Amino acid sequence: MAGQSRSSNTLVVPQASAALDQMKYEVAQELGIQIPQDGYYGNMATRDAGSLGGYITRKLVQIAEQQLSGGQSQNR
Repeated sequence: MAGQSRSSNTLVVPQASAALDQMKYEVAQELGIQIPQDGYYGNMATRDAGSLGGYITRKLVQIAEQQLSGGQSQNR
């Protein structure tokens, strides 16, 4: 299967790419994680990459929940 692209990380809404990149930098700043300037994440610690991805996912779920509830804040 060499040479075949099997990535499931394609965006459903390609226009969201810029917003997701912005969120990535904002979350990294909140967590105190340095994002590589050259875009190569191979030297980033696995723990940092996991924290970044997990926090972004948590924020995206929170945004979706707010939209589904009509914009009302939910206390948990």
